[in-house]
Amino acid sequence: MEGHKKHNNLLFVINPIAGDIDKEELEEEIQEKCREHHINCEIYRTTGENDKEKIKSLLAKSKYDGAFAVGGDGTVNILGSLLIGSDTPLGIVPLGSGNGLAKDLNIPQDTEDALELIHSHVVRNIDTITLNGLPSIHLSDLGFNALVVKNFCEGDTRGPGSYAWIALQEYLSYVPKHYRIETDVETFEGEAFMVTIANANAFGSNANINPDGILNDGKFEICLIEPFPKAAGLGILYKLYTDSIDTSVFTRKISCRRATIYNTQHEVMHIDGEPIEEEEVINVEMHPKSLKVILPLPEPEE
Repeated sequence: MEGHKKHNNLLFVINPIAGDIDKEELEEEIQEKCREHHINCEIYRTTGENDKEKIKSLLAKSKYDGAFAVGGDGTVNILGSLLIGSDTPLGIVPLGSGNGLAKDLNIPQDTEDALELIHSHVVRNIDTITLNGLPSIHLSDLGFNALVVKNFCEGDTRGPGSYAWIALQEYLSYVPKHYRIETDVETFEGEAFMVTIANANAFGSNANINPDGILNDGKFEICLIEPFPKAAGLGILYKLYTDSIDTSVFTRKISCRRATIYNTQHEVMHIDGEPIEEEEVINVEMHPKSLKVILPLPEPEE
């Protein structure tokens, strides 16, 4: 693991439509903070048009000591996936409705506090995984939650209320799907309500699907919620929000380093909150400590 390092040249990738704060004021605040600490900064605003290629080109042209995703989980995944395997660490200023990875890394959710990471931080290495070669830094899944995510992304409204409404509508009619999952540890075959490939712990909604997950242990977890009576739904929801889902009789977890998931019914999928084309065979691979991240300084011990 790498410790503290002075950063003199930073890139900020800002999603102008994330969050509800004035982006011009935020850019001025970033520039002022960087000037104050004698740091050069460059700002790139996402447009939704070839952002990944444009950011990749920026990273190739300049040597950045750190790159900050200023936005939600989608912005974090775009920038983070480009930094895997590089010496440039990923910083996060969370502005999205979920901010799942930022929460799991204990990055402040307050913008002003998160901006302190520009000059006061440590750098650590975390694991990443790939699904058929596509990088996943946080949580990916198939089944019920992926369907809700897909419908949410295709809808016109944002926020937890909209997500909850879609989830309720889908829950009433959702039928579990059949999967075969082969790992280096064990094989599962049967129906599941949802299958989560977890590098981390909790969704942006704070539903904790993998309470004991560790981001740098060289393993990922496949978290299954198996078919359950509709009447048990509230109990499962309660356990998700009280970090106790592993105690449910309807859950199963496989901690592994590689897996092949046979998605025989072509159920929908997402990676880090972004819907992707469903595949019938999904190869999941672990890439230990492949991404450097910028984190708050540890609390001093008493």
